Amino acid sequence: MRHELLSVMSWAEFISFFQYPFVWRAVIVGTLIALVAALLGVTLVLKRFSFIGDGLSHVAFGAMAVAAVAGITNQMLIILPVTILAAVLLLRSGRKAKVNGDARLALISVSALAIGYLIYNLSGSSNVSGDVCTTLFGSTSILELTPFDLWMSVGLSVAVVIVFVLLYHKIFAVTFDETFYKASGVRTELYDLIIAVVIAVIIVLAMDLVGSLLISALVIFPALSGMRLFKSFKRVTVFSAILSVVCAVSGLLLSIWLSTPVGSTIVAVDLAAFAACSLVGFTAKRA
Repeated sequence: MRHELLSVMSWAEFISFFQYPFVWRAVIVGTLIALVAALLGVTLVLKRFSFIGDGLSHVAFGAMAVAAVAGITNQMLIILPVTILAAVLLLRSGRKAKVNGDARLALISVSALAIGYLIYNLSGSSNVSGDVCTTLFGSTSILELTPFDLWMSVGLSVAVVIVFVLLYHKIFAVTFDETFYKASGVRTELYDLIIAVVIAVIIVLAMDLVGSLLISALVIFPALSGMRLFKSFKRVTVFSAILSVVCAVSGLLLSIWLSTPVGSTIVAVDLAAFAACSLVGFTAKRA
């Protein structure tokens, strides 16, 4: 069946998809999500917060399950505040909590995932496996965005970019020497909190694009790719942002052309880009 589809899908037919507004909405939102995810990805990797995105994505999955079972039309009204609250609680309790570090993230991640799946099963839905699979691994919902979804995604993405630009130097400071800047009187906890809230917003935005289980790849892969080629924080951030956008758009278009899952295709492209950057970086070191 897949070979038949590929043989039927000509280049002209693929180009014809761009006459539909939903395709352009998906490309715009995918570009913005990839951009904002990459901007904070470098900071998360350097601060060893890579898995905070994974934990928050599972919280978002649990919130989405509650919203779906409750029949709430605009699920973002539930998912966004719950995920932001989880990010705030996760960070504020971080240094004083009895359960620290990776164990705390694992506790939140597994609990939210299990509760979300349990709620889906208790809902009596006739397609529990399909609902869970599309939520965890992404679906074609990115191609079903309404104009409201588009403008909300644009607004949240622009807000993330503005916060990053305005607080760039503070984010740089808490990324590389948080202890020194805290001793100097800088409120590093505040900026850590802002980073956590921004990541929560990015996680919620990215769920329709790649699914809750694959969000970490969207945040981490471009940053790791940039680190294979550059040493400067600014250069790594700029490169990872550009690479993330290219990979997201390429993966989205490939998924339309090949009729493959959107999230998995984007992550596969990100993985290929990481492998290419690693090869280039290794070759440059040996030269």
